[in-house]
Amino acid sequence: MDLKQFLTQEYVTTAIDFALKAIGALAVLIAAWIIAAWLKRAVESRFEKISFDQTLGKFFANLVRYAVIVLAVLSCLQIFGVDTTSFAAVIAAAGFAIGLALQGTLQNFSAGVMLLAFRPFKVGDVVNVAGQTGVIESIALFTTTMDTFDNRRIILPNSEIFGATIENISYHSTRRADVSVGTAYEADIDQTWEVLRQVADNLEGRLPDKDTAVILLELGDSSINWQVRVWVPASDFFPLKQRLTRDVKVALDKAGISIPYPQLDVHHNAIS
Repeated sequence: MDLKQFLTQEYVTTAIDFALKAIGALAVLIAAWIIAAWLKRAVESRFEKISFDQTLGKFFANLVRYAVIVLAVLSCLQIFGVDTTSFAAVIAAAGFAIGLALQGTLQNFSAGVMLLAFRPFKVGDVVNVAGQTGVIESIALFTTTMDTFDNRRIILPNSEIFGATIENISYHSTRRADVSVGTAYEADIDQTWEVLRQVADNLEGRLPDKDTAVILLELGDSSINWQVRVWVPASDFFPLKQRLTRDVKVALDKAGISIPYPQLDVHHNAIS
């Protein structure tokens, strides 16, 4: 066998070997693509069955899909004899550098995942969080958007929300409206209690299955302090509390019971 024949045979052998590896790699990629798509649909379907958040469900489904594809690509590189150990180390180092650069963003992302998973509130709820009160308009992976009652749009980083105390004002369907009022010391206590009780019982729109309460809080510096408590539907809380406050003032005026303002007596001794 001369050199030309040897080189030709070696070329043919190499070409056949490369073609077989290419076919195998292509088969791996096609299979991985099909499996990744199937797993993506399966994960999305599973999350839909358990009523998981749609945004978070799609994110995890895509994460599974891309993980399968990346593993398939690494397997193809190994088929061609490429050492993937160093390649994986480079990916890990790059991921670490990106993680440091996006530390705040990743905190918002992880907080967004927790908010979507545990759902301390949902779209449409009235919440008080991070010093802001408003109606939740949307919950994303990095930020949460709310509209205040004076129609201002507030966009909050999720890390500030999940790390703070969250008050979900509209979580329950019922709320208790409390109105505090002070009456003059000259007023009869029993008469005052009866007037306030009638106001509470006659409030239109209150929940009839829950008892009202009139509480004698304390004997203050300038007044006898009371609190009127009425249970109302959460959807009508603010208008009913305003109506209750008005009715208390009107009823006390009609009964001749005054609402004193703070007074300070100053005694001055003249020096002769």
